[in-house]
Amino acid sequence: MLINEEEDLLVCGEAGTPAEAFHAIQGTFPDIVIIDVSLDGTSGIELTRSIKTKYKSLPILVLSMHDEDLYAERAIRAGARGYVMKQEPAETVLDAIRIVLSGNVFLSSKLSSKVLKELIGQAPTDQQPSGTPGVERLSDRELEIFELIGRGYATRRIADSLSLSIKTVETHRAHIKQKLKLGSATELIHRAFHWIESGARNR
Repeated sequence: MLINEEEDLLVCGEAGTPAEAFHAIQGTFPDIVIIDVSLDGTSGIELTRSIKTKYKSLPILVLSMHDEDLYAERAIRAGARGYVMKQEPAETVLDAIRIVLSGNVFLSSKLSSKVLKELIGQAPTDQQPSGTPGVERLSDRELEIFELIGRGYATRRIADSLSLSIKTVETHRAHIKQKLKLGSATELIHRAFHWIESGARNR
């Protein structure tokens, strides 16, 4: 609705799954793709990477409820041209779309400052406010699995959703527990659930 109210913008397709996204791209030839980080059965980061593999020149903007400190750099590394949080004003979201459409990269002033400091060799002084200490140390795949655990997915369902073996998922779970300093599977489930809940409250 927000996009369609603009004279120079039009939604040409929508999708709820990665398969639907590729079908929509093939059928509508969009100028830009807007992806949510949280998707059923996969992550927007992984979908971004997959789309860029097949459509290298197609610009992608990631729109998410999740804190940019944790996801924005991952999204950019995966091939996105911008990252904007859902709680930003509508004008900011529209600005992000137009900036990415123009061929530029959209990042918040906070994240842009952080990136510039890293480029000139200054380590950021602030800690990443992920809401769960240690989450920023998880790999993209580990973070994807951590989110699915928080959404109530059992190991077999995670394996099926991500086309991984159960053994591989169990290995990732073990690494997640180690990085988050968790002693049991129950602690892991509770931590993941509370992380999901804290993100939902920030929508």
